[in-house]
Amino acid sequence: MSAVGFAARRRGAGVWAFLVHRLSGLALALFLPLHFWALGQAIQGEAALDGFLRWADRPLVKLAEWALVVLLAAHLAGGLRLLAVEFLPWSDRQKTWIALGAGFSLLAGLVFLLNLL
Repeated sequence: MSAVGFAARRRGAGVWAFLVHRLSGLALALFLPLHFWALGQAIQGEAALDGFLRWADRPLVKLAEWALVVLLAAHLAGGLRLLAVEFLPWSDRQKTWIALGAGFSLLAGLVFLLNLL
């Protein structure tokens, strides 16, 4: 059974938080080679870096930057949730903490998006 099928069957907020954390981590890991390539442009010289920065000024790239910030915030919130689950005694408020983590992720993305406009 796929992970998404499992989450749909269980319908638990904790399962969805688990999936968001794992998928955001995977997406960030896939982004790393592109990030290292972009940093390498600075080593290539000023002309290469300027060319990359002109390319990065496109609206689709800006949208991807926003998605990256949301993924980072979601992964951070998921990691903090895992730490809390491991080290804190939990009560019925766990769903509230998960919702706060999701809200934090969206808020971070919104602040970043507003900064781009």
